[in-house]
Amino acid sequence: MGVWVEVDLCNGCKRCMKACPYGAVEITDGKAHIQERCTSCGACLQVCKQKALQTDAKPKEIPDFSDRKGVWVFAEQRDGKLVRVSLELLGKGRMLAAELKQEVSALLLGHKVSDLARTLIEYGADKVYLADHTALESYRTNAYTKVIERLAAEHRPNILLMGATHIGRDLAPRVSRRIGVGLTADCTELSIDPAEGILLQTRPAFGGNVMATIANRYSRPQMATVRPGVMEAVHRPGSKGQIIAFEAALSEKEIGTRVLEKVQEQKKRVNLADAKVVVAGGRGVGDAKGFQVLEQLAAALGGEVAGTRVAVEEGWIPAERQIGQTGQSVRPEIYIACGISGAIQHRAGMSDSRYVIAINKDRRAPIFQVADWSIVGDLHDVVPAMIEELKGKKG
Repeated sequence: MGVWVEVDLCNGCKRCMKACPYGAVEITDGKAHIQERCTSCGACLQVCKQKALQTDAKPKEIPDFSDRKGVWVFAEQRDGKLVRVSLELLGKGRMLAAELKQEVSALLLGHKVSDLARTLIEYGADKVYLADHTALESYRTNAYTKVIERLAAEHRPNILLMGATHIGRDLAPRVSRRIGVGLTADCTELSIDPAEGILLQTRPAFGGNVMATIANRYSRPQMATVRPGVMEAVHRPGSKGQIIAFEAALSEKEIGTRVLEKVQEQKKRVNLADAKVVVAGGRGVGDAKGFQVLEQLAAALGGEVAGTRVAVEEGWIPAERQIGQTGQSVRPEIYIACGISGAIQHRAGMSDSRYVIAINKDRRAPIFQVADWSIVGDLHDVVPAMIEELKGKKG
């Protein structure tokens, strides 16, 4: 029967209507009425103080996951070099594992990459599962998925994290589908719920206008991808850990694809994640020509230029240089915000910068709330003056 209303008890307070995520409760003649689209999720029952809402739906039973142990991090490497976000995830993984009193493990897949295992241990891994096979030399979705699927089936982890890179965004959904669990993509924060001990995964939603926190109570491992630059890598020289070889046992026939050729992209790679200095522009820059001046400042400081969502939408700067909830997250030594008002969506992508210098004509701009140095003025006057000053010092 689902959910129904004890009409005599209902006072038409509308709490249930506001709580229903499916719009399945309507108030008519001062009483609640349940519509056919009701899913019996129970949200309305939790807010009804009159006990007027009743249900015969049995709550979904949470399985016993006591055998699920460990925080796993997929250690992405390309051409024998670890991708920075993998080290960042190990740092966060140690924090999560400490709360759960569990171990951190890194999954290292590739060919002739065993020397990377020591680095992973020094950045937080208690164990490194090493799958070394010629079929893993170049990334191929099926090959990597099969190995991780077999590892997860054998060792039964509690949490599995991957970087939200072009490889992670391809691999994570395939793995989650293969092992039958949910996946939260592009997370900007991870924490452990102190009451239930489950992973809370926070990510932007609705175009970056809200932050949604997602939890998975009904399947394991709990899977998430995390944006590069959001977490902090922590180097622990001298740390000790265990390297465990895993027999990949792959055949080309079951992989189904071959890498015929690798072509290095010719255009300059955007390297915001590793930049020590980022010069970013917003609506106040005015046009694409204005960004040319910011590029000069970035070049003088040995940094990278970036922009807000507005700057990208206006076509003043490429999308891969967007900073914020719907763009990249950075943590440079110096972040220079030029003509940026400082909306919360943008601040979410640069709040971990060591020093923030803000330039804006509006002294009430929110960006000044997070700035270490604030310059109230026209960026078209201030930035050229900064460039000239730098030229003078170099001269």
